[in-house]
Amino acid sequence: MKCPPADSPSPADEGADGTRPPSVWPQSSRGPAAGASTITLSRFDPRAEERARADAQATAAFDVCHPALALRAVLLVQAVLMVGTLLSSPTAASWPALAGSAGFAGLTGTLAWLVVVCALRTPLRRAKPALRAAAALALGGAAALAGALPLATVGLLALDGLRPLAIALAGAGLAALLWAWLDLRARIWQPVDARARLAELQSRIRPHFLFNALNTALALVRVDPARAEQVLEDLAELFRVALAETGLSVSLDEEIELAQRYLAIEQLRFGARMQVQWDIEPGVGRARVPPLMLQPLVENAVRHGVEPSGRPAHIRVHAGVQRGQAVVEVVNTVPEEAGPAGHGMAQHNVRERLRLLHDIAAQFDCWRDDGGYHARVVLPL
Repeated sequence: MKCPPADSPSPADEGADGTRPPSVWPQSSRGPAAGASTITLSRFDPRAEERARADAQATAAFDVCHPALALRAVLLVQAVLMVGTLLSSPTAASWPALAGSAGFAGLTGTLAWLVVVCALRTPLRRAKPALRAAAALALGGAAALAGALPLATVGLLALDGLRPLAIALAGAGLAALLWAWLDLRARIWQPVDARARLAELQSRIRPHFLFNALNTALALVRVDPARAEQVLEDLAELFRVALAETGLSVSLDEEIELAQRYLAIEQLRFGARMQVQWDIEPGVGRARVPPLMLQPLVENAVRHGVEPSGRPAHIRVHAGVQRGQAVVEVVNTVPEEAGPAGHGMAQHNVRERLRLLHDIAAQFDCWRDDGGYHARVVLPL
């Protein structure tokens, strides 16, 4: 589904009797009773933001616990060893035996290196870049020696003279190659320039929503001050998350609560025209997702399912567990007269960030059928 141009803002809907529709505000994370403000001032520290970016990048660089990344690392090391033994083998007949021994040692050493780096990922990401690189290389040398020990035990490899040092240096070199690849992958996760960063923020919360939410709060100030304060509280929470560096991932529970805040504001604007159904199964909320993954999907549902419709429109958000995976699906009815096509920037943003967080373990699909428009995300638990 592509996003059409922003519609002109509209005030909060009123019922036929002049009264406003009842609030469907989420009761979770609600502060003190009405009348006592819970809005706190935000302070933006550029140095703290830069530290948060560096920490997120280090987390991605040393997050080798995903099976897909581990498989790629093993295949990379095996390919390098096969080429190296082919070049160093004296004859073609001796290459299979040499390649087999090197492949076994390389597999053992690579798996040992991945396990240790995965176990130490928390202290490693807190260390300075030079110390992280030195630790990766040192662990690579130690892992290479550990992989060669079984061959030496059965008499297939002699660890005499300078050979242990050569094996350790070779392991450190392969670890440097893996570390450079992981670091490059982590850098790709970061926006490469200011325009990419701006596009990411624009796909999170659009200016027209801010304008409409403020108009809704202004309309409620005199008739319902408590609800107007709730609108501003939830709006402040949405923008706090949108503008802050929250790290590489958050829990699905946090994303659901944030989406509930967003839809609660829109509910006040559209009233009975928007019918929202939440279907959240227990235990699914522990899944890890990129920050602000769900909000653009429910915003698309409002923009393309509710705004163009002249009759009541429905939005259903389902989150459950299927075959050991978390499945999140946002479904909205499609009006007979759809709005103009947009650029699909929000969906592209969600798809790319899911790929960078979970690699091939996550899926994002969109389709349209008789039941409406579907946006489905599959995540590992």
